[in-house]
Amino acid sequence: MKKIIITGGAGFIGSNFILKQLAETNNHILNLDKLTYAGNLDNLESIAANPRYQFVQGDITDASLVESIIQDFQPDGIIHFAAESHVDRSIDGPIPFIMTNVVGTAILLDQMHKYWKTLEGQKKAEFRFLHVSTDEVFGSLGPDELFRIDTPYDPSSPYSASKAGSDHLVRAWGRTFGFPILLTNCTNNYGPYQFPEKLIPLMVINAISGKPLPIYGDGLNIRDWLHVEDHCDAIYNVFENGSLGETYLVGGEEEVTNLRVVESICAILDEIKPNASGKSYREQITYVTDRPGHDVRYAMDISKIRAELGWNPSHSFEAGLKETIQWYLNNRAWWTKLQEKKIYEQERLGTA
Repeated sequence: MKKIIITGGAGFIGSNFILKQLAETNNHILNLDKLTYAGNLDNLESIAANPRYQFVQGDITDASLVESIIQDFQPDGIIHFAAESHVDRSIDGPIPFIMTNVVGTAILLDQMHKYWKTLEGQKKAEFRFLHVSTDEVFGSLGPDELFRIDTPYDPSSPYSASKAGSDHLVRAWGRTFGFPILLTNCTNNYGPYQFPEKLIPLMVINAISGKPLPIYGDGLNIRDWLHVEDHCDAIYNVFENGSLGETYLVGGEEEVTNLRVVESICAILDEIKPNASGKSYREQITYVTDRPGHDVRYAMDISKIRAELGWNPSHSFEAGLKETIQWYLNNRAWWTKLQEKKIYEQERLGTA
């Protein structure tokens, strides 16, 4: 049993991680989340009363709050998910991304390092600070390359630049202070509880709501898709077994163009929830002006995590996508509640 602080645990990946932890381990979890627009405690309703779970609403840029939580909880480690994460929003308003992703990460590192220095023996030796990051820090790939551990950083958006900055800070704390850090960089995630500004839930909800399905540019930008359950398994594997100071790239090895993703969503919906009009959902596809600085392709070399830790993705994109679409159809109340709050109404963001 370990006591782990999870930052951003009310978000998409963080909440899926906490649900798996409470189902599959004896660990105690403290979830620190600011509850921005993308933080949703409904994701964790099923475990809210679990005695191994504790929630604190707060901002990771609040150093005094972070310090008090650490002192009260006495963690054995931290997994840092908390981040502003949507590229289009970072184009509309970059500063919150800098504050949370860069300043917030620096404050967590500073406070956790101070705490770690007070630890002794096995608790100090086993402490881990795992920083969860993105493939977007590497920029755009050509047609035949893969992102590797030594790929130079080349971020294209305010979001990816802020995550690149946080990655550098984590490594600096490791190298300067000997602080026990780990990093993961992952590809595009999909699955349950994803906020509907992201591609897959947005297209599902727009389709069944009779709205246009906007494709940026020609739709041929390529992403590698990773099911969130596979990602959560990889993160915990790295946290438990990864070599200190190391970075592990995590991907699904499922490269798909944005256009094909949307077409696949339409085909699945045509099969499991036919349009009342009798038309294919594909007729709702609309091409719109491309996103500024839109990276052409992302794909990961996951040979390191496979060889060192024995992790492999278990979900095929075809099966995982159908399962995910069915989840959004079965959990309409979850996303209509977000719509009722007027948090996000599927409007276009990030047009610069």
